[in-house]
Amino acid sequence: MDAKPAIVILGVFVADTAYRADRPPRMGETILGKSFALGPGGKGSNQAVAAARLGGETAIITRLGDDAFADLAEKTWADAGVINLAKRDPSNYTGAAYIFIEEASGDNAIIICPGAAGDISATDVEAASDVIASASVFVTQLEQPIPAAKRALEIAHAAGAATILNPAPAAPLEDGTFTLCDYVTPNETETEALTGMSVATVDEARQAADALLAKGAGAAIITLGEQGALLHAPGISELVPAFDAGPVVETTGAGDAFTGGLAVGLAQGMAPLDAVRLGCATAAISVTRPGTAPSMPTMDEVQALL
Repeated sequence: MDAKPAIVILGVFVADTAYRADRPPRMGETILGKSFALGPGGKGSNQAVAAARLGGETAIITRLGDDAFADLAEKTWADAGVINLAKRDPSNYTGAAYIFIEEASGDNAIIICPGAAGDISATDVEAASDVIASASVFVTQLEQPIPAAKRALEIAHAAGAATILNPAPAAPLEDGTFTLCDYVTPNETETEALTGMSVATVDEARQAADALLAKGAGAAIITLGEQGALLHAPGISELVPAFDAGPVVETTGAGDAFTGGLAVGLAQGMAPLDAVRLGCATAAISVTRPGTAPSMPTMDEVQALL
């Protein structure tokens, strides 16, 4: 491939169908909602848009169907400046997500159907091995099949890229996966799932982060919502407080905004703590806006907040 982007992201695009209501319906119940919106989503896609909006030269590797949602994906990436390395599969559909958003708090609950992206394989990763190996930073999550994510981490790690695993949604991982990760970036719930340890306080987050390092991760960055993000690695354990960029509208894209900001910071050669601060500021702005990809800020906006 000709493209040699600084940041390469393996992940999933889904079309977000977002429903706002006072509460979710009970089984068998129909309720009236407050609003509906259709927009671009999927963790890998959101992270790629976040990184590209911040000025990072970013490529995405994924699979799409051959349908209107795939057109939405490609337009989203083109508008943000993401290099599109996706394959279209006419035998399958482009992924979609049901997102319930609680009107009062902005909190969310999500169902994802990955569609064609559920067929991403190690073969797809091998086909993109040159571009993965040339990246400064490689990012993946767990929405696509884990064997593909692990193979991509192997290629990137062997080539010397900074590797980021955003273990979302949380899932059991094979032995050795963490040793491929320079940074693992779970939230509180994902940290508990990966370690079996409660994460209700910063001290508990540090203990869980130690467990992730013991599994082989180079550093653990545990995102703690309103408290900020904990960077925990040999020689450092520091909480970066969350920024206040205004009233919270929707938290759906916050984790992806953080990951995109972190990747850009590392690609620019920032120290890890400064890259975490960039991620926190990116996330803080994103939650003041509706949607996921549409909520991602520019670098000028983030620098103004910093």
